[in-house]
Amino acid sequence: MAAKLRKGDSVIVLAGKDKGKKGTISSVDPKSGKAVVDGINIAVRHQKQTQATQGGRTPKAMPIQLSNLAIVDKNGKATRVGFRMDGDNKVRFAKTTGDVI
Repeated sequence: MAAKLRKGDSVIVLAGKDKGKKGTISSVDPKSGKAVVDGINIAVRHQKQTQATQGGRTPKAMPIQLSNLAIVDKNGKATRVGFRMDGDNKVRFAKTTGDVI
């Protein structure tokens, strides 16, 4: 199945502790159905000090389920993604506005 959400898409969180926040997808793992969104689902990781790094507590964006994300249309609202043929090309479009993503 074609990926509805891809790297670089602007998304909004639909459920969870970060509900309502917006961000940009930095990576997608289609096999597990999760994506990493910049500034969303932040966890604190403890890093041991090495010669190269100071160590300490570092915030890290953790993966979030794709089902809890929705793409943001040009009006800034959450929308579903559909597919249609535009000539010979298969394109994604926003269901609310009909605009090509």
